[in-house]
Amino acid sequence: MTRISDVTAAAAAAFGPASAWAAEARVEPYGWSSQMMWGWGWYGMIFGPLFMILFFALVIAVAALLVRWIAGPWQTHQPPPGRTALDILKERFARGEIDKEEFEERRRILER
Repeated sequence: MTRISDVTAAAAAAFGPASAWAAEARVEPYGWSSQMMWGWGWYGMIFGPLFMILFFALVIAVAALLVRWIAGPWQTHQPPPGRTALDILKERFARGEIDKEEFEERRRILER
């Protein structure tokens, strides 16, 4: 019998203080309470959702900046390093896209 009373005493000691810590809020039914929106009153009803939206926008902006910082700069499309404008002009002439006169004129412009 002493074991059951020990268990009961231990349970009472463990669960007893928790009920003493619980605070009861005094709220009148259907009335105004000073605890509405953490004590902000009706201003909390207006500014609470706005602050929530601003908070989530800030979290998303920080996450986006963090991803961009980790990913590095954007890569721009550049032509291969060994290919010049004159090489492209020669290729177009070889394919027959431009005639000899146009090739010579554009080559003179490029060589200036």
